[in-house]
Amino acid sequence: MPITEAEYGASLPVDGYGPGFFRVAGQVYWGGIVVEAGSVTPWAGYDERVPLLALSGKVDVLFVGTGSEIAFLPKDFVRELEAVGVMCEPMATPSAARTYNVLLSEGRRVAAALIAMPEGGAG
Repeated sequence: MPITEAEYGASLPVDGYGPGFFRVAGQVYWGGIVVEAGSVTPWAGYDERVPLLALSGKVDVLFVGTGSEIAFLPKDFVRELEAVGVMCEPMATPSAARTYNVLLSEGRRVAAALIAMPEGGAG
């Protein structure tokens, strides 16, 4: 079976990550980020909701990378985002980044809010 390169057009895929950083479309970002098809925004975590609320009407699902392991999202966090139509799907950060990339390559309306990996969690 032939392997074909994923096509992202003008969208921004997550190319990689390491302890404390992400590489998106070839550029390195330190700390947590929110990435969607055309932009990357720094993200300080669950208490910083403005960049996530801004996704209302722009995405069908937000993958939330919770770090090296999957974790429950704070109930008020989920409630506030769902109130504006942003559905959250928690995953470990590596899984969230991969899932975001796959659906992005299919042209889907997705975003990812990613907590940076700790030391020793490179990918």
